Amino acid sequence: MRSDSGSPRRFPRVPHDRRVAAFAIDFGAASLLGSFGGANAVIPLFIIAWYGLRVILVVKNHGQSLGSWALDIKVLDPRLRSVPGLLTLTQREAITGLGSLLIFLGLVNLSPANGFVLVAPLPLLVDYGFALTDNEFRQAWHDRITGTVVVQTRRGYSLDIKVKKIFAQVGNRVK
Repeated sequence: MRSDSGSPRRFPRVPHDRRVAAFAIDFGAASLLGSFGGANAVIPLFIIAWYGLRVILVVKNHGQSLGSWALDIKVLDPRLRSVPGLLTLTQREAITGLGSLLIFLGLVNLSPANGFVLVAPLPLLVDYGFALTDNEFRQAWHDRITGTVVVQTRRGYSLDIKVKKIFAQVGNRVK
């Protein structure tokens, strides 16, 4: 991740909570779309929704998925300083999509006797655990494999900031 002159490239780092919240928004949207099908269509609809939200939309929307746009973050290819290509994003989201699909299946088949829901998040936790240990670029495993980074941007809705302002206003009114 160094420039041609040898100096390290700096990108605005994304706080972990923002990145997790953006993922949760995308997961919620894909889960909602995936749940519209019958029992036989749940998995294909989730995969199509995930690919549409996390690959096609990202290519068309300057590196931002729905959740990324809501929280002012985007994915970049640090070498080119631009949005990764379709193949790179497909590889990146195949990793996170598989983990997301496992969680989705655990939630769809939720029952007291189903212990799968307890182990379903493990692949995503391991994947994102890499970002927790990387203080410089905060790259998760899927980012390291595909050579991408997640950075803050000014383009988006700033949902987290707006929610904080609403809570501050409510707090001031209560006092």
